[in-house]
Amino acid sequence: MRIRKAALLAAVPALLVFAAPAVAQDYPAPGNPGKVQKKPKGPFKTLRVCKKGCKYTSIQKAVNKAGPGDTVKVADGTYRQPVRISGIKKRYMKLIGNPAHPERVVIDLRRAKGAAAQNAVMVNGANEVTVRGFTAIGYKANGFFVVNAHGYTFANLRAMLGGVYGIYAFNTIGGTMRDSVGAWNNDAGFYIGQTPPQDKPVRTIVENVDSYGNVLGWSGTNMRYVTIRKSRFYNNGAGIVPNALTSEKYPPEEDNVIAENDIFWNNFNYYAGAPFELRPPSAEATPYPVGVGVLLFGGRRNIVERNRIFGNYLAGAAAVQQFLLQDESAKDLVGNEVKENQFGLNGADPNGRDLVYDGNGTGNCFGPNEGVQTTFPADGSTFVPCPFNGPNSFSAAVQQEMVNWALDGTHTAFWITHPHSAYPGVTPLETYATYTGPKPE
Repeated sequence: MRIRKAALLAAVPALLVFAAPAVAQDYPAPGNPGKVQKKPKGPFKTLRVCKKGCKYTSIQKAVNKAGPGDTVKVADGTYRQPVRISGIKKRYMKLIGNPAHPERVVIDLRRAKGAAAQNAVMVNGANEVTVRGFTAIGYKANGFFVVNAHGYTFANLRAMLGGVYGIYAFNTIGGTMRDSVGAWNNDAGFYIGQTPPQDKPVRTIVENVDSYGNVLGWSGTNMRYVTIRKSRFYNNGAGIVPNALTSEKYPPEEDNVIAENDIFWNNFNYYAGAPFELRPPSAEATPYPVGVGVLLFGGRRNIVERNRIFGNYLAGAAAVQQFLLQDESAKDLVGNEVKENQFGLNGADPNGRDLVYDGNGTGNCFGPNEGVQTTFPADGSTFVPCPFNGPNSFSAAVQQEMVNWALDGTHTAFWITHPHSAYPGVTPLETYATYTGPKPE
C-alpha cells in the first residue's frame, strides 16, 4: 500500500511544530565555515564584567574590546542584553560566567524587543570560541547559538524557557557540548543541523547533557559526525530525532553515534498545554509523534547503541523512511544500526513498543538488544540482527501505520501506558497542567 503523499502533506501543516531552521531577525546567513583560523599566540588579557565596580557592566562592551584568545569573565548577576561574538578577530575567545553555578549568571531577554530578543549568545564566524557558566532565559530564537565556525565549546550552560532551540550549532564543523541543560523550548533542547560533508570528518562530541520539557529533546536535521553520549533525554514530546529535511543543506543526517544515554518518559503532550507558545506550522512541517524515545527519520550509518530506553508510551526506538523528501537519493534508511541497547528497564518500565521499523532501505539492522518485548510489526518481519548487508524488507502497511501515529489528532490514541518506575530526581511529565515536578522559573 502506498502512502498518499499529497494527502499527508495537506494534513501536516495543521498539526505540528516543525524541526527546521528558526526564522529570526538577526540570523546570520549560513555560509562556508571557511578555513581553519590560526590559533592566536597572545599575550592574552582578561576583561571583567560585573554589575558594579568593574570597568565593564555590559558583557557586549567587554566582548567588543576583547581580541583573539582573550577571556571575558562575567560576575554573578542578571544581564538583560544579548551577546554577539562575530568574526575572525574573536577566534579562540572565552566567555566565562560561573561554571560551577551557571544559574547565578543569567542572560534574561524577557524584556528585550525585536532583534535583541532573538539569541542570548550568538557566535558567528569565530572559530574555537568557548562559552561556559551561563543561564539563558526568555530568548525568542536560541539560547546559545554557533554558526559558520570550525570548532566551539559550549559547557556548563542552561538554556531554559526560551524560544526555538536551547543550545544550537548550525553549519559548523566540529565542536563540544557538555555538562549543560536544555529545557522548556518550543522545538528542541539541543540541536545540531546542516553539518557540511567532510573528506576527513571532524566529530562533534555531546556529553553529559540533560534535555527535558521540550517538544524534542534533540533535533538533528542533516547533522553529521556527532556523538551523543552519557546524557539524559526525558519528559520531551520525543527524545532524540535525527532527521533529514530539504529546508537545510546536505540531507540526510549520517554517521552519528547515540550511545550510553538514558532515554525515557518522552510522553510530554505539549498540545494539551505548555509553559511556552507553540510554534506556528510551516509549509514543510514534519509530524513527529509524541511518545517516542529515538526516531530515525531517514538517515545513513547512524549507530544507536548501549542506551537505556524505557517508559516511552509509543515506541522506544523507531526508524522510518523520510518519504517527504523530494531528493530520492536522500530519502532511504541506509546502514543504520540499533544494537546492544537495554529496553524496558528489565521489564519494570516497558516502552509501548520497543522497536518499530518500516523496513525501508538497505543494510539496516537491529540487535542484539536486551529486554525487547514488543516490536512493530509484531512478527518482526522487518528486523534483522547486526551486522547486515543487503536490502531490508519494506512494509508499506507499517509505514502507513506510523504515519497514522503522527497524524493522530489526540496525540495519545496509540499509546500503550503503564505506571513508571522511579527515576532519581525526575517526575513524569505527560500534561503540564498535572505535572508535579519542578516547573520553569
